[in-house]
Amino acid sequence: MPKMKTDKGAAKRVKVTGTGRLRRRKQNRSHILEKKSSVRKRRLAQEADFSKGDEHRTKRMLGI
Repeated sequence: MPKMKTDKGAAKRVKVTGTGRLRRRKQNRSHILEKKSSVRKRRLAQEADFSKGDEHRTKRMLGI
């Protein structure tokens, strides 16, 4: 059976923590930032966890 290939698009967007949890960036932080409040931009700058179903699917993409 051939090796499993890593989904490179997913690998560039996801960070795996030391305990094995997956972290991602939040959306809405790339452009049109003038109209967004500072509080909102600060909140969007933080990394977020995946939901349970997405985490399971993403781990398969990463080959974990």
